[in-house]
Amino acid sequence: MRRRALALLTVLCLTGCTAARPLPDPRVDAAAPRPVDAQDPAAIPSAPAAAPASCDPRASLRPSGPLPAPGRMPAGSTMARIAERGRLVVGVDQNNYRFGYRDPGTGDLVGFEIDLAHEIARAIFGDPGKVLFRAVTTAEREQAVQSGAVDIVIRSMTMTCDRWQRVSFSTEYVSAGQAILVTKGSPIKNLQGLAGKKVCASTGSTSIRNIATKAPQALPVSAADALDCLVMLQQNQVDAVSGDDTILAGFAAQDPGTTVLPDRFTEEPYGMAMKKESTDLVRFVNAVLERLRADGTWARLHKTWLTALGSTPQPPAARYRD
Repeated sequence: MRRRALALLTVLCLTGCTAARPLPDPRVDAAAPRPVDAQDPAAIPSAPAAAPASCDPRASLRPSGPLPAPGRMPAGSTMARIAERGRLVVGVDQNNYRFGYRDPGTGDLVGFEIDLAHEIARAIFGDPGKVLFRAVTTAEREQAVQSGAVDIVIRSMTMTCDRWQRVSFSTEYVSAGQAILVTKGSPIKNLQGLAGKKVCASTGSTSIRNIATKAPQALPVSAADALDCLVMLQQNQVDAVSGDDTILAGFAAQDPGTTVLPDRFTEEPYGMAMKKESTDLVRFVNAVLERLRADGTWARLHKTWLTALGSTPQPPAARYRD
């Protein structure tokens, strides 16, 4: 009986199944997928209002005095509230090689900016491990601070007069500048070579607007993360990547088929971002940075993480506006 049923099914399929259900089209779309949230062409942010002539984006708030002892934060201060919570919450990158990235062996977040966060936790708690890290994209940095989702953002964030209107910054902890990354052998040798070429930068960064301004004949493309731009370069979806030279140097270190062009055409001072109203935390963080510069910790961390990228081994001098 079972054999008769199978035979009948075979006859039915031979006479009707093929006609009713044609074979799928064997052609396959082999185009490389574009990263999520990539925009081609990019939406160029509007230029900020002209800053007052007196504005110095590097100038922060002077420390109030010597650092309090760990575990003994001033009553009612932002640091006391952080201590009561039991963790310092810091917004960081997890894809920026040598600055903030996942160690492939352990899966832990490591890097220069990660260690700076540990030093701030050490100053508050006496324990550098009391940090909760939250990964944020370039475009999410300001909102993460303003909403209170994080206490501090330490994520290669350029201090600008425009951003000072919405968040406060620490003193400068790394000096960077915008540059261009291309594949080795690329005909692009400078900014002028970007004319008619697709160049990728992070959404929400100063880099995407700088490209539109300084290379107006280029074809800007944006991606949520700078690492997505590297992937698009590797897949020949863009001709170049532009961003801070510190970040691009990390890309070139990971992909020896790429190179960073020598010219820096902007200044990008990095500061830690905090809420506008948390002036006590800004002054406290600046006191921590003063100590790191003075006792050699900044130099030690730089040697551990950034010397291999060719970064300047001297800490930026602190500037204050009060």
